Amino acid sequence: MAELLDKMGYSLQANVKTIEGASHPDRDDQFRYLNKLVASYLRRELPVISVDTKKKELVGSYKNAGKTWRPKGTPEPVKVHDFIDKKVGKAVPYGVYDIGKDQGWVNVGSDADTASFAVESIRGWWRSIGRRMYPQATGILITADSGGSNGYRTRLWKVELQRLADEIGRDITVCHFPPGTSKWNKIEHRLFSHISMNWRGQPLISHEVVVSLIGATKTRNGLHVRARLDQKSYPREVKVTDDEMAKVRMRPHKFHGEWNYTIKKNA
Repeated sequence: MAELLDKMGYSLQANVKTIEGASHPDRDDQFRYLNKLVASYLRRELPVISVDTKKKELVGSYKNAGKTWRPKGTPEPVKVHDFIDKKVGKAVPYGVYDIGKDQGWVNVGSDADTASFAVESIRGWWRSIGRRMYPQATGILITADSGGSNGYRTRLWKVELQRLADEIGRDITVCHFPPGTSKWNKIEHRLFSHISMNWRGQPLISHEVVVSLIGATKTRNGLHVRARLDQKSYPREVKVTDDEMAKVRMRPHKFHGEWNYTIKKNA
């Protein structure tokens, strides 16, 4: 059968993610607007960061896809079933990728992936790297997916960004990718893909191991990554009142203000 299929032009092929679902009519225009804004910030040597949460990973002796070099005949033993160990939980890596500097920062959480966790990760990047690399910066540009903990509909995301803007004394501009286009977010193929390749075939036996493997990620083109462990608790389903939202100094842009907006710092 294999020979017959080969003669007929068949071969073994894996699934390919190409079906994106319904496309927003302004999708391409949003990409153009985002790219134009990114180019403007980079030209003025202002920070542009791409952010997202990497796939949550089970922590423990679980199978991790890929292969690693070991003495012949001695594969790493792992658990047969992927039942989560509730005492250990999962690793939640939230990444910040500096597009201009080709540098990565990953905050590895052990609790929930919330808007508060997302902004705390960006805060960690600024304190550890950003403020030293961009001491004269008057603002920050963030490119993010349209959903998840940093989604454009998430009110807590905007409230937390206001707190961060006031804390660091910089305006924060956000551009969201159109719905269904998250794979175009640069952090996916410039940071997360390299992390996955670096730890392939290695069981993520502890949060510390996750942090260590992420921090060891680098490429020949100059990518370097820093990582830290975040053991804070981030409550789910935090309600943001209308009064709290009214205090957010959000300035929607003329083009799709729901996707593109600037959080102005308080003087």
